[in-house]
Amino acid sequence: MCLFASLLLHKQYKGFEDAKAVIESLKNKGVSAIGAAGFCWGGMISDIYVVLISLFFFAKVVVELAHINAGVLLHPSFVTVDDIKEVKAPLAVLGAEFDHLSPPALVKQFEEVLATKPEFDGFVKIFPGVAHGWTVRVQS
Repeated sequence: MCLFASLLLHKQYKGFEDAKAVIESLKNKGVSAIGAAGFCWGGMISDIYVVLISLFFFAKVVVELAHINAGVLLHPSFVTVDDIKEVKAPLAVLGAEFDHLSPPALVKQFEEVLATKPEFDGFVKIFPGVAHGWTVRVQS
């Protein structure tokens, strides 16, 4: 299945709606800090949680949630420098040396932007010798 067909079948807002119930349940049980990790295009979702920006239909859910205290993006897709400029919480970006969706030059720009935000920690690393999707592939 192509990426776009998959995105149409697996709506991101459904994940947000599911996450809201989980986050509220955790808060009711006394959990005080929650982080989000996103892989590939899920990196965009994790980023949206962290940055509290108004992108597409995510804004409403993000503003409602506003519970994510830190995020990590692993070989992110569809994340822009402008998205990173809006980050308001600690964020790690783990990139791949060979990645056409988030090339190292773009990930380096993310690092430069995060370095201008002393109010929280930012961490960026480009892993050598690996390609997009490396964090979810099984090595046999």
